[in-house]
Amino acid sequence: MVRKIFGTDGIRGKVNTQFISAEFAQKLGVACGKYFLSKSGGEGSNRVIIGKDTRRSGYMLETALTSGFTSIGMDVFLLGPIPTPAVGMLTRSMRADLGVMISASHNHFEDNGIKFFGPDGFKLSDNVEKDLETTLAKKIDLVEPSLVGRVKRIDEVLGRYTEAVKKSLPKALNLRDLTIVIDCANGSGYKCAPQILWELGANVIPIGVEPNGFNINLNCGSTNTLLASELVKKYNADLAICLDSDADRVVILDELGNEIDGDQLIALIANNLKSENKIQGDTIVSTVMSNLGLLRYLKDLGLNLFRTPVGDRYVSEKMKEKGFNFGGEKSGHIIMTDYSSTGDGLLAALYFLSILKDSGKTTSQLLNVFKPTPQKLLNLNFGSKDNPLDNSEFNKTINELRKKISDSGEILVRKSGTEPVIRIMIQHNDTKIFEEILEEINYMISKL
Repeated sequence: MVRKIFGTDGIRGKVNTQFISAEFAQKLGVACGKYFLSKSGGEGSNRVIIGKDTRRSGYMLETALTSGFTSIGMDVFLLGPIPTPAVGMLTRSMRADLGVMISASHNHFEDNGIKFFGPDGFKLSDNVEKDLETTLAKKIDLVEPSLVGRVKRIDEVLGRYTEAVKKSLPKALNLRDLTIVIDCANGSGYKCAPQILWELGANVIPIGVEPNGFNINLNCGSTNTLLASELVKKYNADLAICLDSDADRVVILDELGNEIDGDQLIALIANNLKSENKIQGDTIVSTVMSNLGLLRYLKDLGLNLFRTPVGDRYVSEKMKEKGFNFGGEKSGHIIMTDYSSTGDGLLAALYFLSILKDSGKTTSQLLNVFKPTPQKLLNLNFGSKDNPLDNSEFNKTINELRKKISDSGEILVRKSGTEPVIRIMIQHNDTKIFEEILEEINYMISKL
């Protein structure tokens, strides 16, 4: 069965459309509640926790989901605006059967989404999401009136998360000499991120900390770092930390205001963990989008790189399956399962700061870890034609091109999950090769 509702990371879309509406969210709450209650076999806690970012529509979806969960007999604990990694942590520590995060990540306020965490604090697998879609299609009997669930809003949980993050750091960490721009994207990290940095002694310049329900990710955050870059230069800051709206990913800017590729951050942390003998299985997990320079750098360290499909959920799923404890995406999702079950932008940034303080280097010096292989990303629209990846001749051409550069580069071709677009990534030290390959692929698509 192919998933029709769940995407790469939960359910996402425009508010008040098919799957991001109050009506559907209520049905989803009923179906998910039914599924997880049946899986617990009466041994579960019958409780679900719900967090959200700062979008106006979060109130609507939170209420609708709560209605569905309570109608099937689950008790609901509302956490309010809180980072996604906090929901993963609290699902496990509060012994909930299910955790829910209402967020559309880096999208603007018009969109929203729903992510789920199992009782172990990890995101749900593809197989569980398929089962949930099957459950959604069935008629579900609601509980007797006396068994309807209760609802409680709890406020102290953000403090539990921030303390857990700080405990993962060296006790002697002091950021007193650092000036840090922190951009919270007007999202769920707007309270805790600047507070933690201040408590650790940094001179903090916060932006994106005045959410109004509509300005989330608006000209700020990890996908728009221009303002953060300007402030780094204006205040001679040591770096900027740019989170997305649910704080599960981070982009670092150096002291010159330049964006640092996430693969460089992965390489730096891997090297540090390796020196402390803290990498399980001598393996780092990343996605097929990771740079070949990272692969070669890790190999020189005696480490393997296991690559998954695109999406931090697949990275954490593989880490859980194989017992690996460090991985991430070049987009800035950094996963350290010794401390968190999912990507945690704030935790990754703080871990980087602990390395920075010990190094005596600037941010740009420290995060120039390896020489990246040149990459080119391209989207090719095939419109109303059939998916080229279903065409044997197209696939034959791609495989021949891969063999042609196999010793020195690679080609990734995949279909977008949301539009009629083929996404192509080419990596090669000779950038002239890019044009030859793209010309051949364009020609093949035009012939289909």
